[in-house]
Parts: sequence; C-alpha cells; structure tokens
Amino acid sequence: MNTKTFETLEYNKLKEIVKGFCTSGLGKDLIDRLQPSSNINVVTRRLKETSEAKNILNNSNYVPLQGLYNIKDLIEKVSKGVILHPEELVMISDLLRGCRKIKKFMMSQEFYAPILSEYANSITELQKIEEEINYSIKGNRIDSSATKELKRIRRHIENTEVKIEDRLNKFITSSKNKKYIQEFFISKRNERYVVPIKASYKNQVQGVIVDASSKGSTVFIEPSSVSKLNIELVSLKAEEMAEEYQILAYLTGIIYENLKAININLELMAEYDMVFAKAKYSNKIKGIEPKINTNGYIKLINVKHPLLKGEVVPLEFEVGKDYRSLIITGPNAGGKTIVLKTIGILTLAVQSGFHIEAQEGTEFSVFQNIFVDIGDNQSIENSLSTFSSHIKNIAEIMRGSNKSTLILFDEIGTGTEPNEGAGLAIAILEELYHMGCISIATTHYAEIKKFSQNHPEFENACMKFNAETLEPLYKLIIGRSGESNALWISKKMGLKTSVLERAKKYIDRKEYNFELVKRSKINKNDKVSKNINEEAEKYEFRKGDKVKLLETNECAIVYKERDEFNNIEVLTDDKFEKVNIKRVILYLKREELYPEGYDLDSLFISYGKRKLEKDIERGSKKALKKIQKDMRKRNNDLKI
Repeated sequence: MNTKTFETLEYNKLKEIVKGFCTSGLGKDLIDRLQPSSNINVVTRRLKETSEAKNILNNSNYVPLQGLYNIKDLIEKVSKGVILHPEELVMISDLLRGCRKIKKFMMSQEFYAPILSEYANSITELQKIEEEINYSIKGNRIDSSATKELKRIRRHIENTEVKIEDRLNKFITSSKNKKYIQEFFISKRNERYVVPIKASYKNQVQGVIVDASSKGSTVFIEPSSVSKLNIELVSLKAEEMAEEYQILAYLTGIIYENLKAININLELMAEYDMVFAKAKYSNKIKGIEPKINTNGYIKLINVKHPLLKGEVVPLEFEVGKDYRSLIITGPNAGGKTIVLKTIGILTLAVQSGFHIEAQEGTEFSVFQNIFVDIGDNQSIENSLSTFSSHIKNIAEIMRGSNKSTLILFDEIGTGTEPNEGAGLAIAILEELYHMGCISIATTHYAEIKKFSQNHPEFENACMKFNAETLEPLYKLIIGRSGESNALWISKKMGLKTSVLERAKKYIDRKEYNFELVKRSKINKNDKVSKNINEEAEKYEFRKGDKVKLLETNECAIVYKERDEFNNIEVLTDDKFEKVNIKRVILYLKREELYPEGYDLDSLFISYGKRKLEKDIERGSKKALKKIQKDMRKRNNDLKI
C-alpha cells in the first residue's frame, strides 16, 4: 500500500476515529502504526479478534483496561541504567497490576473469545515487583518503613528538627532579642532554619547570615545556638538521600531483571487496548464482520462510507465475478467519486481488521495493492498539467500492479483531446485487465461506455439522477450506462435555447453551421464590408465578445472596451494587442459563449497565475518564496 492511497482515501482519518475508543496511549500508538495487511490469514485473524472483543463487551459489564500507561519511555530509561523516580515506579506497578487483572479476566472469557483468551497465557504475572514497589513507595514518596536504616535516619531528622524549633522559639520569645526581630516566626532558607532579623541589627545577633530580603531591610540569620544542630540536620538529610537512592536503585534493578517479560506484557496490553477499541467502534456503527476472499470478488450490500455524516445513501456494488472491470457513468456531482472512495476506504478498513457498516452477505477481497487516481493532480512546482500528472500516476500504478490489485480511476482519460483521451483510457483499462487487476473507473466518454458494453469482462454502471429536481440520488445501478445530462442541466441553468439546439444538432448529426464563419469573409471593396464596418462603429464591444481581426482573419477575445481613440484591446494566441474597431468584426456576443454569471476575468488569467494569486491571498509561504525567487532572477537579469 502506498502513502498516496492512504491520503486520497483518508485512511488516517478513519484510524483517528477508532483511536478515540482507546483507554491508553498504548492502543493509540499501535493504531498509529497499523497498516492494512495483504495476507488473508492475518486479515482473518484481525477480523475474528474484533468480533471476539465485541462478544466480550456485549456479555460483560466491565473490561479491566483502566490504569494502563504507556511506559515505553520508562522501560527505555531502565534499559540505559537510569534510576527511576518514585512516581515512575508507581506507574510501572499500576501497569503490572493491570496486566494481572486483564490476564485473569481474559482467561475467564474463553467461551466468548478463544483467540483473545489464548494471548493471556503469554502475560507474565510480576506480583513480587508490584508488592516491592507498593511496600516501599506510598503516595509517590518513599515510605519510612521501606528499610530499617531509612526509618532510623528519618526519626533522627524529626528529633533534630524538634530541637531546632524549640531553641528558635526560645530565641524569638526572649525579651532580650525582641528589638532585633523583624517578624516573629521561624523561617527556612537553603534547607536551614533561620530567624528574620532587622538589617540594622544584623551585627548585634550572633549567628550566620543565610539570606536577605529583596529590599535588604531583613536578613535571615541562623543563630549560633542552633548552628550545630543545623549542621547535624544537613548531615542526616544527606544520609536520607543516600538511603533513598539505594532503595530506588534496588527497585529499578528488579525491573531491569524482568525487562523482557515486561516488554511482552506491554505489547499484549497494547494489543488488547487496540482490539477492544475496534470492538467499541464496531458497536457504535453497528458493524459486521464481512466475508473475505483472495480472488478479487467484492460484493457490497447496503454499505456506508465511514467518514460521511448525516443521512448517507447505502451503496450496493459488485465486481470480480462475472466481470473484472466496472465503468461508472452519470452526471457530475452524482456520487461517482464517493462510490470509488467508499470501495477503497472500506477495503483498507477490512484489511486492517475493522468491522464495517453493512448488511450480512457483504464480501471483500484481500488485495496486495490498492491504487487510486482520484482528483486534480496538477503540479505547478513540477510543471505538470492535470493530464500529465494523471498519466505519470497511472504509469506508476501499472508498474506496481499485479493480479492481486484493486485500481480506482476517477474520470480516466480527461485533461486532453476527447478522442485521444478515450482511446488512451480504453488501452489502459484493457492492459490492466490482461494483468489480472480489478479496476473501477468513472467517465463521461461514450467510447469507453461502448467498449465496456462489448467487452465480456467489462460492465457498465450508472448513478441515478432525478431529472425533475436536478438532484442526484446517489444510487448505483449496475448493468446500465448513464448519461451526463449536460444539455438538460445547461437548460436548467439558463443557457440560451438557440445554443442548446445547435449543440444537439452537432451531437446528433455532426452538422456544423458555418453561417457565422461566412460573416467574417469580408471584401473591403464591396457594399457588405461597408455596412459591417458601419455596424462595428455603432456596436459597443464588451469584455468577453469574440471578434475576428480583418487583417489576419484570426479570432480574438475582447479584453478592454473602446477607448477615446476607438481602439479596443484583445487577447489572441496568449498575446494582448490594441486594434481599431474598424479593423475587427463581431463574431459572437459573449451571451452566446458563456452562461450568466460566468467569471470573464478567468479568460485572461492562466490557471497558474490564478492559483498563485489565491495562494498569496491565503498567505502561502510557498507562493511568497516563488515570487521572491522570480524577483531575484529578474534583478540578476537586469544586472547582466
């Protein structure tokens, strides 16, 4: 599977939805790494696991997945010899307790989940580590009862602190010291007990100045009466830290000795979290486990696209049995692309072990490759047109395809001259058929429809369309080709009847009306020429009108209307030029060429320039860099 397929079909968006049902980062990380499998045994196991987890959820009130933490970074620390902190050890203890609970629970679910319960046998119960951590650490702090030595040291610390506080209380309550004291309380600075003294009396009090206030009006003095006790307290604190370090090192060491078992437990807990997330997602969408095969057969019964919201019209679809290629036709905005995307994303979902929203009897084939050519692939950066980009993509698809490949084409062959595009599309589809691929393509080309109708391994299909309301019905009908309804839609959109009648005649009989062309064959010496020139002087040419240049007999489009010198500016062959109105003749008015509301400015601005302007408007850094690059190039050219 390639990244382009995942991006186009929005596979990662589906994974984000499923991730929302995980209870920990363990399952989320596993879903992030999840890829569709092309092995039917793996796909079968994945789907069965989801079904079993769903059975457990529906038959149990509680699945003990709480308390799980993603402790991979802690495991990494231990493997590198880093001593863990108390709160980190508690997290490992919680995980080990969770492993013990899930093992007991899953082994009791053998009736509902024979595959998932079997995995529980691989979970190692490390209750001794659990108990050691819980005995030594309470409330994310090493408990005094962890060792006899720690208990002794902390008792001495407590006694020493009581003695210090007693002496300092006597100091601040003494009438002799009353005038020196700024505030009557015992403070602590740099882990030493001190008394706040007025700065003006700092030399009157025996002791060590430990700190001073920001304004300098107060100094914090350790009276000499407690200096010895403070030194003793510092020494005891150092002993306490050393003993705590020994306890943490011991607990980290027993974790290190069991790293392999903990890693396996971690992987199994992540797997359980992911599988139960899939099951919860299946329950939400009322999903089913579809049948699967490897012969390219797909049968969809009332399936729905997993990312569409609201009232979604279910899809009925079949390919791979009586025909291996399906050609879908119908009007624009009729749902053809959604059909392709639905088939694609559901195939990826099934091969990832996700249940789908469908009716029983739905069946999918497991493919080694799924390729898509959907959307406008035009690339300004690589100087590739839409057609060139599509062909480049199709060439890559053909190189990577085999008999176990599903290929989805949207508007195959478009972007070039219709006859060539249709012929090329037919040749591509025929070649892929000979390679054994399953291909589904949308098109408006009648030639492709005819080819499909006559080919025994191809089939036509169409999207239903309500001709009265101009609304698509999003229903796929297999065995019948559809019409684009371009003329009918154009009529509904208000295009002139005379234009529609001419178009129908051209389509039906290929008989073209050259009367308009004859008007351009003007003899300057005859009376007709004179009349036409007089009419031209009276007619006010407007932007978008099509005119003929009398001198060259070329067609052009009016860009700027008549100025004070009776000149108009026209566009011809991508070049703007000014001509006098006596030297042009009206060929077609703009109403005959474009529908009402048509953006006439788009006639004079290239696609690349329009896209660049839009990119600049939205603040695209790439567009700004391109402009800066062009300016530097222009400046360099001027210097030369």
